[in-house]
Amino acid sequence: RIVVECDLVLQTPAHFGSGDEAGSLFPLIVDELTQQPLLTGASIAGALRSYLWTVQYGYGCAQTSEGVAALLFGGSRQDNDGHQSRLIVNDAYGENTCVELRDGVKINSKSRTADEGKLYTFMVWAAGATFRLRFELLITENDDQVQLRQALAVVLDGLQTGEVTLGARKRRGYGRVSVAVWYVREFELTNHDELLAWVRDEDTHMTKKHAVGDLFEALHVSTKLEDKRERFMFQGLFNLQSSLLIRAESTVTDMGHMRSRGKPVLSGTSLSGTIRARALKIANTLEIPDAEILINAMFGIFGDEAEDKRTASRVFVEEHLIEGGESEQWAQSRVSIATWQPQFGGQVHVNLELRKPADREIGLLLLVWKDLWAGDLPLGGESSVGRGRLNGQSATLTYQLTYQKQTWILTASEAELSVNGDKPRLEAFVAALLEKQPT
Repeated sequence: RIVVECDLVLQTPAHFGSGDEAGSLFPLIVDELTQQPLLTGASIAGALRSYLWTVQYGYGCAQTSEGVAALLFGGSRQDNDGHQSRLIVNDAYGENTCVELRDGVKINSKSRTADEGKLYTFMVWAAGATFRLRFELLITENDDQVQLRQALAVVLDGLQTGEVTLGARKRRGYGRVSVAVWYVREFELTNHDELLAWVRDEDTHMTKKHAVGDLFEALHVSTKLEDKRERFMFQGLFNLQSSLLIRAESTVTDMGHMRSRGKPVLSGTSLSGTIRARALKIANTLEIPDAEILINAMFGIFGDEAEDKRTASRVFVEEHLIEGGESEQWAQSRVSIATWQPQFGGQVHVNLELRKPADREIGLLLLVWKDLWAGDLPLGGESSVGRGRLNGQSATLTYQLTYQKQTWILTASEAELSVNGDKPRLEAFVAALLEKQPT
């Protein structure tokens, strides 16, 4: 048996719920006996299995009882004859937790205002919460030990690098996690002393003496799986040119900028809504015949009126803290009875990812990215009075295919924008957006 433990830290707020609604409120799961924050083993295992499957087979392939995902986690849900999981994943209880409320609303793409009756509230665990995870891998004498160890190392590395996200609304920046230290211990149960040690220490947390510097080395894994995922990633650093106001409750003014544990953030939900609306506007301006179909294919179909046609977004965004700047010392009045407390200045990372991208879809996002970079695409509320404008400083664009990876480095200066990479390829993506599509 191989036992692995870690302290999982939330880098962004996370919603671990049952899917049940209390009116317009989406509550969190807590242990019924202790009332402790709870991250279920089933939720962890499901996220890890999905990640391992997509690494081996790519995005969009239906899961079956094949490959290393089935080897580690057992048969698929549709396979009644599949074997049990070789990996035991325990429930995890949270520490340093704090509940925050996140309001959500559906935005009308034409008016850029909230649709009536489309307001809801998510309860989330704030960034910084810690969950102690514990995994136990069972290896029998007939198992492929090399592949099992490799599969375990790959999924746990996905947690460490932030590739695996947990909970609800992962496409909108919730549930990004990190791991700083791994604790690994092996027990050879055919050995009398180690069998007794496993029985004695099974429920005991491991200590610093079991900490490892390299997870793959500790698990005796020399190679990683070939990554079959195809995606285009935008990772940029922006300056906030003006003020930003993503509205949230404030104890000082009538309304303030959204904060997490007291720190200002650029939320993924606000970012994704703005990007979708601008992408549709660009497509319509360019008179793309299938503009709405294109946008729905990229950003998904949602809403009560589309219950039978709902699809998930292939555009993933992240939530990030705004570093620097000021908000606490500034308040503004728009009308005599209301005051606002926006965020002024600072820097923020903006990260997007398009999965299973087509060239024309990449081209459309490049045009959206250009508008955001140049300050022509404001974020948050009150954009009509100059709020929410960003100015791009540096960025890395990455196109990952099954057998290759292409990268562009963007750097802004007072004189010009420097692009280090294959410029004609970027132009080709945009040109593909204007090409006539087969009927």
